[in-house]
Amino acid sequence: MKEFWDDRYRQEEYAYGVIPNEYFREKIMSLDLGRILLPGEGEGRNAVFAAEIGWEVTAFDMSSEAKIKAMQLAMHRGVFVNYCVGSLEELDLSSETFDVLALIYFHMPSEVRKSTFQKLIKLLKPGGIVILEMFSKNHLELNTQNPGVGGPKDLDSLYSIEEIQLDFNHFQIIELKQEKITLNEGIYHNGKASVVRFIGKKLLLEE
Repeated sequence: MKEFWDDRYRQEEYAYGVIPNEYFREKIMSLDLGRILLPGEGEGRNAVFAAEIGWEVTAFDMSSEAKIKAMQLAMHRGVFVNYCVGSLEELDLSSETFDVLALIYFHMPSEVRKSTFQKLIKLLKPGGIVILEMFSKNHLELNTQNPGVGGPKDLDSLYSIEEIQLDFNHFQIIELKQEKITLNEGIYHNGKASVVRFIGKKLLLEE
């Protein structure tokens, strides 16, 4: 997979554009500033936007080509992003460090996702917020009709509301919905899409 993403991000144009994801932008603007973690951040569109509005940003991706593009974008915008290359297991991140965890199109097979999410949740402070937008299982049909909209082509790597509820069972659900939207994000996210959107608050142990 690393080779796939390196090839995609090596091209001159930004694969998913340089404008932040619409849902991420809307939700991050409503929160108090703090520290945010963006896994699978790609070329940095969301991380750079967060830094522009005052967040202390840490991001990571498996692709070194993604980091090059993200650093170019950050330099162009005059902001700093702490961007790491590697898997979550390879990174030295402390528990309960971040105020926000942003999971924007961070897709993986379910058996990997469950353990990865648990590790990421541990990095979030009690009371911290998750912002999530993923392709839903209903998206597979839309992807078949229009491959240009992007997204995984296997059902197991797509999300359902029920899976989000299970993965974040120790969270207060602020918003959880599945809906159809129109994507216009760079080269590879264009057209009608079905997504799951989730805002959750990590509960304190006594809650």
